Amino acid sequence: MMWMVGVAAAAFLLKGTNVMAADTDQVAVVETKFGKIVIEFYDNDAPKTVANFKKLANDKFYDGTTFHRVIPGFMIQGGDPNSKGSDRSTHGTGGPGYTVEAEIKMQHKRGTVATARTGGPMNPQKRSSGSQFFINVKDNNFLNGDYTVFGNVISGMDAVDKIVAVPRDGNDNPNDKVEMKVSITTRAEALKK
Repeated sequence: MMWMVGVAAAAFLLKGTNVMAADTDQVAVVETKFGKIVIEFYDNDAPKTVANFKKLANDKFYDGTTFHRVIPGFMIQGGDPNSKGSDRSTHGTGGPGYTVEAEIKMQHKRGTVATARTGGPMNPQKRSSGSQFFINVKDNNFLNGDYTVFGNVISGMDAVDKIVAVPRDGNDNPNDKVEMKVSITTRAEALKK
């Protein structure tokens, strides 16, 4: 009986704060010219990261940003507000002006969604970018233990595979912009045909 009370109290605390979102029915829909990508969240494993992503999506922060880095056999990366501009040299260097505490628990499998971050000695805590994220197009075990995985693609990997294959420049930035629009909705709504 005490265990049930503890679980109920924990669930209330998680749902009762915006920082610790635990509504697992919510998903992200990333709309692109190649189709939509539906992402489920790992609320329990990365609650701060998920809450931040949902907030940015609800604030329309991601709308008009691009997938500015695509590497076949590896991943696609986006979410930089600088990618809205024409100066391609700044793509990949921007964010909302803050970082998010690392929540490194999950493995990097095909379809998982993780946060980008500054690497090396400049970021020993492995804090995540405030907005940039990437989608693994294959199992990338060498990333395990280094980046926060906060979600998984449950529909639309065909769109991801098309994006990763587009022609790109020497910095892996697509020659033609691949813009996104991100919204938060229910799983049932997102998966409607």
